[in-house]
Amino acid sequence: MIHSLLIANRGEIACRIIRTARAMGVRTIAVHSAADAQALHVREADEAVAIGPAPARESYLVPERILAAARETGAQAIHPGYGFLSENADFAQAVIDAGLIWVGPNPDSIRAMGLKDAAKARMIAAGVPVTPGYLGEDQSTDRLAAEAAQIGYPVLIKAVAGGGGKGMRQVDDAAAFADALASCRREAAAAFGDDRVLIEKYILSPRHIEVQVFGDRHGQVVHLFERDCSLQRRHQKVIEEAPAPGMDAATRAAVCDAAVTAARAVDYVGAGTIEFIADASEGLRADRIWFMEMNTRLQVEHPVTEAITGQDLVEWQLRVAAGEPLPCTQDQLAIHGHAIEARLYAEDPAKGFLPSIGTLEAFDLGDDVRVDTGVEQGSIISPFYDPMIAKLIAHGDTREEARERLADALDEAIVWPVRSNAGFLVEALDHPDFVAGRVDTGLIAREGEALMPPAQPSEEALAAAAAALAGPAFAPGFRLNAAPRREGMFLLDGAPVAIDFADVPAPDEREDTAVLISEGGQTWALAPYRAAGGAAGGAADGAILATMPGRVIAVEVAAGATVTRGQKLLTLEAMKMEHSLTAPFDGTLAELNVETGAQVTEGTLLAKIAAE
Repeated sequence: MIHSLLIANRGEIACRIIRTARAMGVRTIAVHSAADAQALHVREADEAVAIGPAPARESYLVPERILAAARETGAQAIHPGYGFLSENADFAQAVIDAGLIWVGPNPDSIRAMGLKDAAKARMIAAGVPVTPGYLGEDQSTDRLAAEAAQIGYPVLIKAVAGGGGKGMRQVDDAAAFADALASCRREAAAAFGDDRVLIEKYILSPRHIEVQVFGDRHGQVVHLFERDCSLQRRHQKVIEEAPAPGMDAATRAAVCDAAVTAARAVDYVGAGTIEFIADASEGLRADRIWFMEMNTRLQVEHPVTEAITGQDLVEWQLRVAAGEPLPCTQDQLAIHGHAIEARLYAEDPAKGFLPSIGTLEAFDLGDDVRVDTGVEQGSIISPFYDPMIAKLIAHGDTREEARERLADALDEAIVWPVRSNAGFLVEALDHPDFVAGRVDTGLIAREGEALMPPAQPSEEALAAAAAALAGPAFAPGFRLNAAPRREGMFLLDGAPVAIDFADVPAPDEREDTAVLISEGGQTWALAPYRAAGGAAGGAADGAILATMPGRVIAVEVAAGATVTRGQKLLTLEAMKMEHSLTAPFDGTLAELNVETGAQVTEGTLLAKIAAE
């Protein structure tokens, strides 16, 4: 059995591995960059080692630093999680050569499945059905164009070494092929250092079906059934579920058997996922489901498989890595109910899903569903890593029960002032096509604006928040020959808004600063009104507020200094742009609450000017 485990990862997956390791009595060792020194996974581990600066390429992606941390702490094994070095065969070999246990597949298996063209050729030899396409060595433009014409448009150009949607282009006709090929090659070369491509038939009604497989060192390979990961945005999974909607027993048996055959073809050990693409234009049929690729690691969406099988896949990984046989045989595994997972990202749907950064001043995902996360209230969402902050997983006896539980949990989620996609996820889960199980990889792209959450809270929610800010002393206005009214101007996330709250009973107490409004998965802050003045961030009462989350890169004046209207006070860097904050009127800098380098959230009081 493994006694000490170094986790070569961060965030949610590091915390997930620590949870199982602790339950098994295994000592855990975290590694962290400078940006993650106070991160949740660092505090939850038994021991932690700093491995470099914030950028991943200088810390989490440096094998030598991971191995040095293992030597320093006396770790017996290394678990790579997902992402970073998890599918790096050279790193896996280096771990083994260092005399440590690698919690993952053999390096040869990683290499065999690492290149899409070689993996498909191996699958063809093993008798696994693959998508019609071209995998040849001739990479000339003329040959690739001829093969595309032979396959029949539309086709998909895919980087041989690709992943995560990079190096992939859909081409609908011959006229667009050359430009798409050149663009794909440039992106592939930049992302993977390899510009080779393959050509596949583009499936018009595609479903993304994947099968969880597991092998041990005793020759056993089993599957833990399928997942449906069809709901995607720009080739990135958004919502996953198990089992796949509309999958009958015969089709399931055929697809899962093919997955086991694929794993056996590369002598697979540990957790892996065989990904298939299905033409669902006539429903899910075994003869229209083809091998796409294999992920030689634990998947982000593994919790839905755990939920329907009752198995802990991280525990399986640790036991198999230690040389034990698989905990279950195939006939001991069964599907129980339905599970759906949503990926909660720190991003703003209203701004084209741009990543959002800052401190999680309010963060509450409730306790009605499983939550896998690497952050908590007070954690900092930095710009250095993937914006996923949590996974919410709901399980129920039926798909509808799981869907409703997940939608309700997301509806009540509180994430502020960092923006999240929770409202977008609620809209997706409630979309009629998703409710009916009519999902394919193009659903989000087709629906677009229909999945965007409301820009503002409901009138009822605004009125309740306004009443809380106004308090009991706010008397109804008097109008001749008209009903009394209670209304006023407020700031909703910094923007002026007029609110009528006459129908809301006055509260016993008044909120002095701001009220958070949580509705439909979104969170807004309602604050007392300040009339805009001067430049960005200036206000008539002299308060200089951060207009968005960002970093203070310059402080031009000192506290107590005399300033004039329009004088630059601070410079805020946000989304790779600089924003100057200036004095709204002549006066004295009475307050200065930040210094150069400070990370601030939207609405933060940076400074205050006292009028002459």
